[in-house]
Order: sequence, then structure tokens, then C-alpha cells
Amino acid sequence: MITVVGTGTGAAPPDDVAAGAELVVGGRRHLDAVRLPEGAERIVLGPLAPALDTIEEYVAKDRPVVVLASGDPGFFGIVRALAERFGAGRLDVRPGVSSVAAAFARIGLPWDDAVVVSAHGRELRTAVNVCRARPKVAVLTGPGAGPAELGAALLHSERVLVVASALGDPEREHVERVTPAEAAARDWGTAVSVVLCLDETRAPGAVRTVAGPPAGPGGWALDEAGFAHRDSMITKFEVRALALARLGPRLGDLVWDVGAGSGSVAVECARLGAAVVAVEKAADGVERIRANARAHGVDVHVVHGAAPDVLAGLDDPDAVFVGGGGRELPAVVTACARRARRAVVIAMAALDRVPAAREALTGAGFDCDGVLLQSSRLAPLPGDVTRLAATNPVFLLWGTRPQACPEGVAQ
Repeated sequence: MITVVGTGTGAAPPDDVAAGAELVVGGRRHLDAVRLPEGAERIVLGPLAPALDTIEEYVAKDRPVVVLASGDPGFFGIVRALAERFGAGRLDVRPGVSSVAAAFARIGLPWDDAVVVSAHGRELRTAVNVCRARPKVAVLTGPGAGPAELGAALLHSERVLVVASALGDPEREHVERVTPAEAAARDWGTAVSVVLCLDETRAPGAVRTVAGPPAGPGGWALDEAGFAHRDSMITKFEVRALALARLGPRLGDLVWDVGAGSGSVAVECARLGAAVVAVEKAADGVERIRANARAHGVDVHVVHGAAPDVLAGLDDPDAVFVGGGGRELPAVVTACARRARRAVVIAMAALDRVPAAREALTGAGFDCDGVLLQSSRLAPLPGDVTRLAATNPVFLLWGTRPQACPEGVAQ
């Protein structure tokens, strides 16, 4: 049997926690804090594979093993690796309080509506995009992915970071609220337990039935009437439906909406969980996008400027939607295709722009496909009869980068 003991929020485990064990595995501070049985072997955790190999030798001989861990070892912890190697039936897990639960408790907030994302040993960009998209996020940090790096990536967002360090240590515990800029300017050392990222401008949600982030929207490809727009200059819902299917926006992604206009695509991507940057060169369009984002309760970062030049200062996206079809379209598509990790989708009314846009996608290594969308909507006529009203045809072109492997988000 392998007994896995979580020691709370960094506090020392009970002195007799290893009683009867013939092998005790854990971090150095956990091992130093307990009395080891006479003759027991001690392994300080470093690389996990050698420790698992030694545990297997003891388990094969039915010799008792104790593994010490921080917090709840079943929450982004060692239980996963142990269960995969030895089977859940061989584990006796005794969880402590996780650092996430403790951090929210310290600031008096519930966390059943929070998203938890780990940046420990993982790419920071996923955590950053989740923080941009959701109002309440807990980030498990690691080397190169701590408060300073998170703050630097969130400088232009309206977020508060709560940095919780040495949770459970009566002498060293410290919980502090800072702006992203303040977080980016400091050296936080190695004692950080978790960082909470909060958008305090969004009202708290209602009482929850299901924990975690809100469920996805009940519908998408919303009617044009749901958005403020100028002279019907908006991506029609039929086009938006297919564009969203090809973009595949989800939690942890960053999507660009270039030439955003009313921001309808940007808002829909944000409703589906992605972090979104909308690029618009018209000043009145910038305000219109912001108003539409507020109306739908999502956070869209709007950049005022003309593509492709303005794109240089943005983080690399997972997917890009390009609307409009001016003379600069080939240069815009080329700039987007060079940096998109997964997909680029382009909506064009002028079919003579298609060859150059397609060449830009294939030249960047994308698999390319497209379709001409033509639809007719039901429209009432006098006398209680209905006719079909044709919408303007739009060519939708999309490129997909081969063998894209997006990183998942744990919630």
C-alpha cells in the first residue's frame, strides 16, 4: 500500500506520519520535518521517474510506502502519476487543504466559480489567456512562470493579482494584492504558493450548481440585431457560424479578430471562452466593439490601429479571423499566417482577392480550403406570406496548420 499524505498549505506533517513505513518519499522540507522509522529508506523528490521505480520495488514486495506532498496531492499533484503507475486501488490518499482553497480563504472569496490553471512546468501562455478571458482564476506557478511573468503579460488588462506565498507557514506566510505592473517589477523568490487573478469590475456570479467556469453559451452565431453596427457592416450570422467552427475558440486560446468592425466575431469567440484581441482602424469602430463586448458580458481587448503594422506588438494567436478585403489583405493574411499557431479564417466579398489570400496561407505552410456562402432568409410579405431574401454572397477561406497540438486547460 502507498499512503499519500497531503500536509495542508505548506505546514509540517504530523511527526508520526511515517510510522511503519519502510520507504518515505517527499520534498526535502517535508522529510526533514518528520521522524523516520528506524531503517526506513528516504528519497528526496527530484526527477519523478527514479522515485517511481524505487516505489515499485517496495510495492512488489508488499512493503509499506509513505509519500509526502503539499496540500491536496490529488489536485495537480503526485496522485495522478502514482495512480497511473500502480493503480488507484493501491493508494491511501489523505489530502490536506490545497493552496488554491487556502488562498481564496485568506481573502474571503468563494472559489466554486474559479478556473484553476497550472503554469508549473507548462507553457505560461495558456494561463495568461485564461486570465484574460475569465474574471476569477487561480494560477499554480513555477520557475519562469511566477507573479512577475504573469504580471508582465497582463499589463494592459484590468486585473488585480493576489500573490500568496508560503501558505501555512506561521512565520513566512504572506498574501498581497498588487497590480500587474507591480507584480512585473518585483523578484518574488521561490516561496509563492499560488497567484489569484481577479477582474473586480465584473460583478460576482449567482449561486452556483456546477463548480468551475460558467457553462458555454447556449447558442452562437447570434443574430445581427444583438450587436451595434454601422450600415449593416457586420459579419452575417451564417458566415459567423462557419467561421467559429473553423476557428475553434476555447478556454486557453488567444484569438485575433483583425478588421473587427462591430466585433461580432470577437465577442462570439470570447463567449466561447477564448481570450480575444480585436484590431480596428476606425475610432468609432473601437468604441462600438467595446460597447458590444460590455453588452454581452465578455472581455475583449481592443487595439486601435491598421493591420498589418499594428499586429507586431501583439502576442502570437492560436487562431485569427480576418474580415474585410481591402488592397492590404494579402499583407495582412501573410502577417497573420506567419504567427497563428492553429488556424486563419478569412471572409471576403470580393472573389478576386481569394487567390492572393490563398497563396498567403499555403505559403505559410497551412492546409487551405474554402467555400462560397450564399443564403436566403425568410422575409415576410403583405398578405401573410413569405419570400426568400438573398444575402450578399461571401467567400470564406480557411487555413489550418498541420498537426497542431493545442495545450489543454485543467479546470
